[in-house]
Amino acid sequence: MLRECDLDGIVKKVIEKVKNGIDFKTKRVQEVVINVSARHVHLSQEHLEVLFGKGYKLTPLRELMQPGEFAAKETVIIVGPKGILQNVRVLGPVRKKTQVEISKTDGFVLGIEPLVRDSGNHEGTPGCVIVGPMGGVRIENGVIAAMRHIHVPARFAEENGIKDRSFLKVLVEGERKLIFDKVLARVSPDFVLEMHIDTDEANASGIKSGDKGLILFE
Repeated sequence: MLRECDLDGIVKKVIEKVKNGIDFKTKRVQEVVINVSARHVHLSQEHLEVLFGKGYKLTPLRELMQPGEFAAKETVIIVGPKGILQNVRVLGPVRKKTQVEISKTDGFVLGIEPLVRDSGNHEGTPGCVIVGPMGGVRIENGVIAAMRHIHVPARFAEENGIKDRSFLKVLVEGERKLIFDKVLARVSPDFVLEMHIDTDEANASGIKSGDKGLILFE
């Protein structure tokens, strides 16, 4: 039988776990900024020129948290079998391949079922039509619902035993307190520490851009 002191200790641990939402094995935490990624498009230079004109260059509107990344002034229209999404922001710089990132809810509007994928993984994903002021393009794949992920600086990853494309857990406090499981870690020396979720995840958890989460280390 458990001694009374042992029982008291177990009860205290259980209460603390429920209160904090942190697993017993968690040794420490690290704060991370969470930003919400609304629907957006990454364009190749070829598609950029079809949509906006020969030799066109994106016009930076505001810098994003990751170095070199920016929201452009340019927007496009996304066309699906059932509907359209207007004023979809283009993000820069240009990429080798065009990618459209939408939420599952956006997919209902378009009549497209986006697969939850890491950025750049387009195998088996649906396509769409993209319309700009000078023309339109049809992509055969590349429409995704971006997997929740954390940009992890290489030095921080090395110090904390985080491998590229491994998974982390992130605790978010607040009215709808929860733990995000299977948050993809993307490691690069060019990154700053930042977590991205889509609008569906943000709405469900009551998170807004700039809120903080806690990476849980076991």
